[in-house]
Amino acid sequence: MALSRRNFATIALAGAAAPLLAQDADDAAVPHRKGTEPETLQFDEAIEFSRNPAPIAVQPFPMTDVRLLPSPFLSAQQASLGYMQRLPVDRLVHNFRVNAGLPSSAQPFGGWEKPDCELRGHFTGHYLSACALMYSSTGDKEIKAKGDAIVAELAECQKKLGSGYLSAFPMEYFDRLAAIKKVWAPFYTVHKIMAGMLDMSERCDNRQALDVVRGMADWADKWTAAIPERQMQRVLNTEYGGMNEVLYNLAVVTGEDRYAAVGDRFTRKWFFNPLAARRDELRGLHVNTHIPQVIGAARRYEISSDVRFHDVADFFWYEITSARAYVTGGTSNNEGWLVQPRRLAAELKKATDSTECCCAYNMLKLTRHLYGWTADPRYFDYYERTLYNHRLGAMDRETGHTQYYLSLSPGAWKTFNTEDDSFWCCTGTGVEEFAKLNDSIYWHDAERLYVNLFIPSELNWREKGIRVRQESSFPDAPSTTLVLTAENPVRMPLRLRIPYWAEGASVKINGRALETSSSPGSYLELTRTWRTGDRVELDLPMRLHIEKMPDDSSMQAVLYGPLVLAGDLGAQGLSKEMITGPMGPALRENPIEVPAFRVARADPGSWIKPAGKPLTFRTTGQERDVTLAPFDRTFGKRYSVYWTVT
Repeated sequence: MALSRRNFATIALAGAAAPLLAQDADDAAVPHRKGTEPETLQFDEAIEFSRNPAPIAVQPFPMTDVRLLPSPFLSAQQASLGYMQRLPVDRLVHNFRVNAGLPSSAQPFGGWEKPDCELRGHFTGHYLSACALMYSSTGDKEIKAKGDAIVAELAECQKKLGSGYLSAFPMEYFDRLAAIKKVWAPFYTVHKIMAGMLDMSERCDNRQALDVVRGMADWADKWTAAIPERQMQRVLNTEYGGMNEVLYNLAVVTGEDRYAAVGDRFTRKWFFNPLAARRDELRGLHVNTHIPQVIGAARRYEISSDVRFHDVADFFWYEITSARAYVTGGTSNNEGWLVQPRRLAAELKKATDSTECCCAYNMLKLTRHLYGWTADPRYFDYYERTLYNHRLGAMDRETGHTQYYLSLSPGAWKTFNTEDDSFWCCTGTGVEEFAKLNDSIYWHDAERLYVNLFIPSELNWREKGIRVRQESSFPDAPSTTLVLTAENPVRMPLRLRIPYWAEGASVKINGRALETSSSPGSYLELTRTWRTGDRVELDLPMRLHIEKMPDDSSMQAVLYGPLVLAGDLGAQGLSKEMITGPMGPALRENPIEVPAFRVARADPGSWIKPAGKPLTFRTTGQERDVTLAPFDRTFGKRYSVYWTVT
């Protein structure tokens, strides 16, 4: 995670009484070597780009080489695909055609895609990315055809508008932006469209999409070049998504560094400078405005080796996961960081709309970058926690609808988008997330195979001539099995992640138990000549454990292995309307009493017992006992994740 001149301090979630991994108490909040100060590398007035790729330790397999097998993840993927298939192309492009002066008889969408919403068009960009990702994940030709059709429609709109500009709203929005007048995030929407086009180009071999995104980048070049530096920094105070990231990616795809230079114009210096100096000045900021900017910083480091951008991403990730993330891995309250770091209990009490789903989506993207630099398995302790609890827990697997906020307020319930009248930012990241659930299970370097997630799936490592089938009912059963097929015997190190929660993990090869072991938060490496039929069985014991708020040790959450457990508080008073609208106001108007617990011993096993169903528990000896079950399976009822425990 850090450069060689610094120590890797820890990877932890702030909700823990102690970090997930042991750490010197004196060094708890300092992600660099004690007794020294990190080198302060600020961003000069002019940022010069030069191509010098940074070393990458590992990389994920192409999604085309990984396929999901039956599991909740496959169910979520198929539910999202079904939702995507129900959205017609003519409605997705309607606002673009109207803005370009082209005829359209389609019925407009509602919500954030209404014809008078200033963010209109953003979801269509997300949808293009989701089409490309879903095609890579499944090979579904119908969804690729829908993506291709949207590209063709938007290319026609771009041609009609001229100058490379493409949007569902008029250029006047950018005039207001340049004049520092109120406008709702025009570059944010342009970023989604550019990213969708680039994904269609890269994953669906759509050359027209590359032409479109290049035209948009050329337009962005001309627009930003005309803005003086000081004024551009003021322009960047309006949310602009990941414009820096998509331009850096375009520079790599085309080999044209001029696009990276345009990306550098989206460097928000007053935000990056404290992070490069390893200072948390995040209080009061809108969360999902800033995470995409840091993803862009990570990408800039990868293509240039500029250590300033490394340090921005490195420290930001550390600070969010160790000081500003809840037990689910999610961050934000009312879309912002409202208090100083490590004041999570105080922050949660300030808001009902906590942990915006876009933030979790983007933090997972950032985690993948940082993991690739080091291959440190502790990044996947955070990734796994967030994937299971915040992302899988935020989808209705019957409809494919997703959430805006995954509230952690006691007595909350889950609310979902409607079919065609919401289109929140998190609806967009939702269709992307559930189109790429196979993108992080397996990683590799030149020689080694890394297994980071225990999700039923098949991998085809073409270069090695080896296939791996992962058979598992994890987490219902605390184990997974890898079955290998090799075209020819191949000697290869196989690295199995041992999560932080798996004490006493064990492994068998072809039924024979091995005496070797690895500590939690590390890899167990197995090096041998692999042959067809070889079986690796990994046992990962799960246990109950508690995480306490850093600023209030009586506010506690219960986990079993990586799973956050939610308490069933019943469905009394919940209506259908309350499950499809904003939850916060309804919760404030309809609060319920949430029980508190008194315990004699800290060991959760002394007062939480198995309830006779897999992964289900019940408190004992309390004034009001509560059934606890995995948060990702809690729907249609009120719940609590955090409890007052004395």
